[in-house]
Amino acid sequence: MSSGNDCQPQTLTKPTFDEREAAELVDRVFGLKVSWIRSLPSYDDQNFHVRVSAEGADEYVLKITNSEDSQQPDLIEAQTQAMMFLSAEGAGLGSKKYIVRLLTYLPGTPVAKISTNAQILYEIGRLAASVDKVLSAKFQHPSVKSLHRGQFIWNLANVPLLDQYIYALGQNKYCAVVEQVIEQFKGKVIPKLSSFRACINHGDLNDHNILVDSSSASLVNPQYRVSGILDFSDMSYGYYVFEVAIAIMYMMIESPDPLSVGGHVLAGFESILPLTAEERGALFLLVSGRFAQSLVIAAHTALLYPENKEYLTITAKTGWKHLMSMFELGQEAVEKKWFETAQGYTHHASAP
Repeated sequence: MSSGNDCQPQTLTKPTFDEREAAELVDRVFGLKVSWIRSLPSYDDQNFHVRVSAEGADEYVLKITNSEDSQQPDLIEAQTQAMMFLSAEGAGLGSKKYIVRLLTYLPGTPVAKISTNAQILYEIGRLAASVDKVLSAKFQHPSVKSLHRGQFIWNLANVPLLDQYIYALGQNKYCAVVEQVIEQFKGKVIPKLSSFRACINHGDLNDHNILVDSSSASLVNPQYRVSGILDFSDMSYGYYVFEVAIAIMYMMIESPDPLSVGGHVLAGFESILPLTAEERGALFLLVSGRFAQSLVIAAHTALLYPENKEYLTITAKTGWKHLMSMFELGQEAVEKKWFETAQGYTHHASAP
């Protein structure tokens, strides 16, 4: 869900290829004849689901990167290599130039389209920890240095950069809450960053980027399991606690009981990587910070690209309500709910 290079999303140019042009691109660049193609939703790149008329009717995702990120081939290479690495581990328009990639199509159902339960949320927490852990421990490539994206607007450390985009909310009644999040983040999170454990973050484990498939034949009561992850555009160096906070925030979006989500995701994450006391103490503001990032940047980008407003503001449909609920209940009460739920998994696991 990246919004351009560093802290300047306004310099981004989103590709505007139609399906015919995209099919011609697949033929010209990759030498494959397209038998079927359809557009996929995207934030600031352009994506197409492609089926080629080759033996086996292979399916792919054609990803056309926005003009700004296309000027950073090392960054795109790092994202692509990370996807290939994790898979192996088992875990031109006008004067603009665009980097084009053809990626293997990964079948599955986005989490956003199912009713989540405690088990799925726990698995998502485990996934978040596992991805960061294996990337940080084993992923080596010359292009990995490009993931040091100090001013990248979607890196959770950069919540204070939202100051320059709050204007996009207009007279929105929730402005005061966002301002409160930013100020508390500056005072309580930024000074503690040096005490957090650093790693490579996927950075965008949202409910549209995590896939599940059904492990049962029952149509009435399907049993889902996590089957894959998409979209590595927001990868950057960050901290382990960032990833769990981001996952908690996005899993809250579709949940009928959003404040209960955090404990299940946290339990899954801590089954792989237990958080330190400092990291746990920052979790509430990190989740709040991600809500603020998503809501403010979406509002800003929707002003630039009104034709894509529906997709850009998906989070806003319930995000404001959830952020308000967290602040109305208060940090102590929310953390108590999360930590007690997570502790319940520990007791269950240690029971005879």
